[in-house]
Amino acid sequence: MHTTTAVVLAAGKGTRMKSELPKVLMPVCGRPMIHYVLDALTNGGVNRFIAVVGYRADLVRAAIDGRPGVQFALQTEQLGTGHAVMACRELLAGCDGPVLVVTGDSPLMQAASVATLLADYRRHPAACVMGTAYKNDPGGLGRILRDGQGNFLGIVEQRDATPEQLRITEVNMSYYVFRCPDLLGALSDIRPDNRQGEYYVTDVPGLLVARGKEVRALPVLRPCEALGINTIEELAAAEAELHRMAAA
Repeated sequence: MHTTTAVVLAAGKGTRMKSELPKVLMPVCGRPMIHYVLDALTNGGVNRFIAVVGYRADLVRAAIDGRPGVQFALQTEQLGTGHAVMACRELLAGCDGPVLVVTGDSPLMQAASVATLLADYRRHPAACVMGTAYKNDPGGLGRILRDGQGNFLGIVEQRDATPEQLRITEVNMSYYVFRCPDLLGALSDIRPDNRQGEYYVTDVPGLLVARGKEVRALPVLRPCEALGINTIEELAAAEAELHRMAAA
């Protein structure tokens, strides 16, 4: 069986959640939100998982250690999503299959979306295949930049976007499928030249394009999958959406 690896970013504290729990362990409809993510990845075709842990790592380990195929990488400092993936370098060395990079606080992740991205990658392997979505209200999310022919150029974060770019409704959803050697090579080139002084995995697709590598951005994700969980209010919205989906 071919190995399909997912790097699940699960090191964050979730300061705005008003809880001492790691954010990925906050319950959504009675279950830690990372369980929904791991279920979607498993049902979408992933059979190896690297959970990047940091804040209260022991709790995250205890919550998911019994699941098949799970390994752990420790992010000793929270210096951004790119830094989190860097913590996986040793575990990714020699990886011969696709590597997904996703966040562990996405309880509305859909197995069908994961399967669609993996199927596209296997049909036409590229340095990176990204999942995107169109949102009527894209506020707060990175916009997808394309050239006149529709080819992916890069991601611009909202705080850095021009007024014209802010009118773009195709958004980054933080679903990435990478060819492992390309991912590892690009990690060496990302720089913390932003206000937060952090390393961002969102910079990797643009770096790959600059190197002449193929990056495809596919608008195949459901808008609900962009419902991030950073506050108690957003947690409640995710629970409401899960109830709605269960009743549909």
